[in-house]
Amino acid sequence: MGIVSFLVFGLVAGLVARLVTPGRQSIGCLPTLAVGVVGAFIGGLIGDLVFGHEVRPAWDLGPFLLAVAGSVVLLLALQALAGRRRRW
Repeated sequence: MGIVSFLVFGLVAGLVARLVTPGRQSIGCLPTLAVGVVGAFIGGLIGDLVFGHEVRPAWDLGPFLLAVAGSVVLLLALQALAGRRRRW
């Protein structure tokens, strides 16, 4: 996958993760892109650990769903850290 397509994939995964995650995320476009790209990396690692290295067709939604799941986990972790910081 090329760099531009990976960035677009990460941005879309980050946007979907922001829609799915409860609560208000007051982050902009670039942090959403960063959350999506890092979430795609986390989801890819989880997918490799669980499913192994399979060759999948290009239209398979599994990698996208794993990227969104990784992004949701990352957003929830960031919200927990931000909430902890606000309490102090």
